[in-house]
Amino acid sequence: MAELQLIKPLNLPLLLLLSLHSFSLIHSAYSEIFFEERFDGIQTYNDAKHYAISAKIPEFSNRDRTLVVQYSIKLEQDIECGGGYIKLHSGYVNQKKYGGDTPYSLMFGPDICGTQTKKLHVIVSYQGQTYPIKKDIQCETDKLTHFYTFILRPDASYSILIDNRERETGSLYTDWDILPPQKIKAVKAKKPADWDDREYIDDPNAVKPEGYDSIPAEIPDPKARKPADWDEEEDGMWKPKKIPNPAYKGPWKRKKIKNPNYKGKWKTPWIDNPDFEDDPDLYVMKPTKYVGIEVWQVKAGSVYDNILICDDPQYAREVVDEIWAKNREIEKDAFEEAEKIRRAREDEEGKKAKDDGERRKRKGRPRRVLPIIHLSHDPYDYLDDDYHIYELVLGRGKAKKTILETTKSKIKMQPKRNDEL
Repeated sequence: MAELQLIKPLNLPLLLLLSLHSFSLIHSAYSEIFFEERFDGIQTYNDAKHYAISAKIPEFSNRDRTLVVQYSIKLEQDIECGGGYIKLHSGYVNQKKYGGDTPYSLMFGPDICGTQTKKLHVIVSYQGQTYPIKKDIQCETDKLTHFYTFILRPDASYSILIDNRERETGSLYTDWDILPPQKIKAVKAKKPADWDDREYIDDPNAVKPEGYDSIPAEIPDPKARKPADWDEEEDGMWKPKKIPNPAYKGPWKRKKIKNPNYKGKWKTPWIDNPDFEDDPDLYVMKPTKYVGIEVWQVKAGSVYDNILICDDPQYAREVVDEIWAKNREIEKDAFEEAEKIRRAREDEEGKKAKDDGERRKRKGRPRRVLPIIHLSHDPYDYLDDDYHIYELVLGRGKAKKTILETTKSKIKMQPKRNDEL
């Protein structure tokens, strides 16, 4: 199993760095806030690791009330491939062994990998099985802070918000394959014989105009003139060329009118699914006791913050307005300024590297080391305690062959001879 990397709290005392469970609790009078973490954030560090952190929280249940799960995350790094989600857990969790195989009730948040995967996970647990949402919901991929909110109601309806804007809404019944569908298509049904699906029909009262069929498709060009040098004895009788007759409308057809008996396009009807058995507690999760972060990232640097679990969507909205809405322009301006500094530094380093390269070219050919391929030595010397490495150092016009002799206790350079090139 891959190593689990601790997540680094930002701007916190070392004591909290050593504590995996340094989350705070807040309670409000007008709505119950089960769990809220609002210190300076925790950040993944050290690339290409699994990261895990968890906190035990006061047990709560969402039975007969709305569940709101919300947090913020800032992908400061070019994450390339990795997760940015959080998890809710029920039952007992051994926090010392917390990891990817720890069962969870809900997994919610972004997951990015390359240019193809930029999705928002919403995975719920039901009777020991996990079920991902069937909809493809895109997550944010920039380097700024974003708030993700999941709302689950007692009627099994849900909403997903990013930065207080609704991105998706629906029902546990339709957007997850937890229960068999309530309705199925009646595959044996056939279109009734008297079903009229013609939207338009010929006008039965239409009458063809008198003389319509005698209208020619072409007529002589009235603007044509016989050439002055036309000789009827030699060229025959002159006839004007034919042109399309603007009065000709083609074969007569009855005009179309709306069909008064039109019933629409016939579709296979939906019927009640005999295999469907409703569960009125579908929305109810097992009592939640822990919240955790367990992700893998190619590049570290994601900052988690403002974790909130409550039963009041309006309070969650106010939290986003208070923290994110007031600071997003400040953060955006700071990010753009930092990007300008970074690009300027990269341009300066690139120019310096180019200047150094041109300077080396002007000074002449640099010294370089080439391997000697044909040397007379025992190929099994590397099995001895002492071994030899051969190299040829090229200078200006002369070569010095040396043997670098290494033993367990000393390293010394032994010059052998100088050879003219």
